Amino acid sequence: MGRRGGVSSLLASMRFFLGNKAIRSFFKYASKNVCCKVDGEDANKSILYYALTKISGAEVSCPLKIRFLIELINFVVKAGVKLLNGDDKELSEALKIPGVKRGVESVLRSLAIYGVTVPQKLVAPFMIVWDFTNMCNFRCLHCYRRADYPLPNELTLSEKIRVVEELANSGVASVALSGGEPTLHPDYLTIVKALAKKEMYVAIATNGWRFASFDELKKAVEAGLNYVEVSVDSAYPSKHDEFRGVEGSWQRAVKALENAVKLGLSHAMAVTITRQNIDEVDDILDLAQSIGVKRVVFFNFIPTGRGSENKYLDLDPFEREEFMRRIYREMHRRKMEIYTTAPQYGRVVIQLSSGKEAAPTHFVARGDPVTTALAEFIGGCGAGRIYASIQPDGKVTPCVFLPITVGDLRKEPFEVIWRRSELLNLLRDRNSLKGFCGMCPYRNVCGGCRARAYAYFGDPLGPDPGCIYNLSAWRRVYKETPLHYALPVGGVGKNA
Repeated sequence: MGRRGGVSSLLASMRFFLGNKAIRSFFKYASKNVCCKVDGEDANKSILYYALTKISGAEVSCPLKIRFLIELINFVVKAGVKLLNGDDKELSEALKIPGVKRGVESVLRSLAIYGVTVPQKLVAPFMIVWDFTNMCNFRCLHCYRRADYPLPNELTLSEKIRVVEELANSGVASVALSGGEPTLHPDYLTIVKALAKKEMYVAIATNGWRFASFDELKKAVEAGLNYVEVSVDSAYPSKHDEFRGVEGSWQRAVKALENAVKLGLSHAMAVTITRQNIDEVDDILDLAQSIGVKRVVFFNFIPTGRGSENKYLDLDPFEREEFMRRIYREMHRRKMEIYTTAPQYGRVVIQLSSGKEAAPTHFVARGDPVTTALAEFIGGCGAGRIYASIQPDGKVTPCVFLPITVGDLRKEPFEVIWRRSELLNLLRDRNSLKGFCGMCPYRNVCGGCRARAYAYFGDPLGPDPGCIYNLSAWRRVYKETPLHYALPVGGVGKNA
């Protein structure tokens, strides 16, 4: 067998090593910030950060005691990677990416502070999805915000800069600007630069209208943009334009993706899967490949915001199950990255691969038992657990699709909200889930979509009616459900 991924081997081995009280106490001590120099520049970071930075090949200059601790940490890290036959060179290269390094540091701090939990409780989210503005030039049928015009009380530029500082200090690894349409806001490039300066991975979710201009996208990349996700909801221009409410939107979205490919910018085509386009999966993937797109992400339809008026767009559990199985097969056949945000995909991948593959966080790890083991560690619905959302006015919610305010950044720091929110802490505990989601054998790799539970039943801890294991919940929503797809191997739960 070939060498395993360096990062996945590191995380899996640390999960084992930090079960030791002495090592855990040592790593907890190493989570505190100290002053050192990185490549000649002053820094005030955790000892863990400096250890990972040194593994990446950067020059780290610290006092003698700290240098000794860094060497001890790196000895444990390298021993863990070697133990699981991980690729140490791949680890070194990955840690050169600031967002990856911050994410790994966050996991190590979390293991040190909270110990091993399933799923893992984190000291800071991997990602913040920041609804930068409510302003939008589209009127999409499924929009979770009902985005149209800017809110009268959106964060000012100075407040946004302060939020960037808070996110950086709390250990957030990645920030995705969304909306509304973030690229319409005059401050968006300023904030992209600020996030990049703080070594966070910067992404933008966009309708592509502005980035149809090569120069506009190039400006964003030069400001520090690492990743762009462009929405395309049909392989056919007229269908996409009707769904998005703007004529010509398909053409500009496709052009934006072409520009991302040309620039070599990491990117994805984002597709909201509905009854209007479920028969287009092959055509959509063909379109992506013709553009040169390497990654397609199919988003769950969630009936919130404007989407609550268009519930007819939602797939039934059998349609969703067949869709997930189909994209798994297509991913292998086409040799491209094809994912879905439906948390049930974690279960589907495990079932179809007989446990040899996993989908820990909306990506599939092929043939790596180490990452398969990590599926329960970090997998499933991430709302309030591995990510959270910031609204245009500074309110914090567990997820952009879950409109329950858990804090206000105008009143308290993000770190305090993340740590103290009652709802966020409940979402991190799969024992708190109700219905079959709470007893499902796959709850630690799935957990059901908490936003869908809230949208349909008003309870973020309730069952997700989009799963074939929750047919009773689906029937509560729709009295009769046609059983027109075969059930998966192993059948469904007792309560289905």
